[in-house]
Amino acid sequence: MPVTNPWLAGPAPTARLDRERLDERILNLLSSQNMCVLATAGPDGPLATPVRYFHLDFAVMFTAAASSPKMRNIAADPRVSVGVFAPLVGQASSRGAQLFGRARVLHEGDADFAHWWPAVRWQSDHAERGRSLDEPPSGPLVVIEAERIVYTEHWLRRDGYAPRQFWRRAPR
Repeated sequence: MPVTNPWLAGPAPTARLDRERLDERILNLLSSQNMCVLATAGPDGPLATPVRYFHLDFAVMFTAAASSPKMRNIAADPRVSVGVFAPLVGQASSRGAQLFGRARVLHEGDADFAHWWPAVRWQSDHAERGRSLDEPPSGPLVVIEAERIVYTEHWLRRDGYAPRQFWRRAPR
């Protein structure tokens, strides 16, 4: 039987991408998607919530109602995981990332708010809902700067690289 992607057979390579190429692939994924699954922990156990996100470098951010379960969980424990993935058509197209970090909840007037807010493209959401473009959302902005990322892309096997790559934020 013919095999579409013979490079997927056999053991996976173990070679690591250099940092520059890994950064580029992660940023490409973050730029080409807009939905993630946010994982938080709360009193009733884990909560995985689909969220529309925006990104700036290796940080993802979203707005949320202050009273939502995910916001209550973040207030109790800011450690979160975020899953971002491209549509899967087959093993060769498998591409995604797990970001791990601490969620920070920012409000207009907070020191860092002005740095992150311009990356949030709220206008299209307002237009879709018939809301005025003169009134940006007033809810909190949640920012998660990745401390580490597990990046998976099976197409890397084709070039002799491990399909799972590991990224860590450089010390500040």
